[in-house]
Amino acid sequence: MCARGVPIDAYPGVDRAGARLHRAPLNRIPEQERSMGFLRNAWYVACWSEDVQAGELFRRKLLDEDVVFYRKADGDPVALFNRCPHRFIPLHLGHLKGDTIECCYHGLQFDCTGRCIKNPHGDGRIPAAANVRSYPVVERHGIVWIWMGDREADAALIPDYSMLDAGSGFHTTKGAINIAANYILMGENLLDLSHVAYLHKGLLGSAQMLQTLPVVREENGALHVDRDMPNVDVPAVFNMLFRQDGKPVDAWQNMRWTAPGCYLLDAGVKAPGGEREVRGWYYGIHLVTPETSSTTHYHFASARPPGTAFDAATDEELARLRRIAFAEQDKPIVDAQQQVVGDQDLWAMKPALLAIDAGPVRMRRTIEGLIRAEREAAAGH
Repeated sequence: MCARGVPIDAYPGVDRAGARLHRAPLNRIPEQERSMGFLRNAWYVACWSEDVQAGELFRRKLLDEDVVFYRKADGDPVALFNRCPHRFIPLHLGHLKGDTIECCYHGLQFDCTGRCIKNPHGDGRIPAAANVRSYPVVERHGIVWIWMGDREADAALIPDYSMLDAGSGFHTTKGAINIAANYILMGENLLDLSHVAYLHKGLLGSAQMLQTLPVVREENGALHVDRDMPNVDVPAVFNMLFRQDGKPVDAWQNMRWTAPGCYLLDAGVKAPGGEREVRGWYYGIHLVTPETSSTTHYHFASARPPGTAFDAATDEELARLRRIAFAEQDKPIVDAQQQVVGDQDLWAMKPALLAIDAGPVRMRRTIEGLIRAEREAAAGH
């Protein structure tokens, strides 16, 4: 599948292949890069489509901005800055009037572009400042995507998650949790899957997987981190997906990252020395969007290929095991990491870097570079 997205280039600290770290001290980073903020001219996942229901207002904080969502009469989603410009009352406390939002405090109405179209007081004059920011949104793959930058939004840059589309034939389940950590920390967790041999031991990983180092590459504007692991003990989830006999397998984990927060995992097992079969693998969809600098909206989904239908009890067990991995294993660790890191610059903390860190380092450096370039462009440099 093709991944369109924010192009990535080489940045300080890692070579083009992502395999070797430069010897320059990592704490020698310009002060202006230490407070990164967010990349704004990019597509982020706002929510699953079903979170925005017809006739209802849905509130969510994204990139430290409060946003209200609703659907027009034709079903298209709308996203507005969640604050009335009059007395700064959150608009999600108001009411939908057709395709407009009416503020609950003084009745000002705003259309889907954020323009005030009604002032019910006196002569009805509408001040020039009575406008609300609207954000470009696109609904695709069962996801509401939002663009929070000032450049023109290009829907062609939305990554491909067509396996989630109705009619794709894939068997899908999905969920969402809030992570009490910066979205980059969660992204590093996803790009370094060597941790499954410890944190998810027996569930998603096994000890023999540690013998394989990742291969890092770029393709179609995305970063790929691949691991092929021959003749390993089969973890519980993949045993259920494959032959359910507990015998050793060849395993693979291929993760695609599209900046700034979209990940696609192709993971599975097959008979040692054999070919990939219909059973034994799945796509893992991992979508991380900053809520604030220290909290993250984490949306995740699993998509099994056509022809791998299970009974309801097996499906529920697979979903239960995934929830354990994400909510009870990943989340507490990444949350604890955030408590330690806080608002410190990670490079100034002088982390000990291992060979398994090539992907996460490349991702972090890429985001730093994209944010720096965006800021320089905004400043007219």
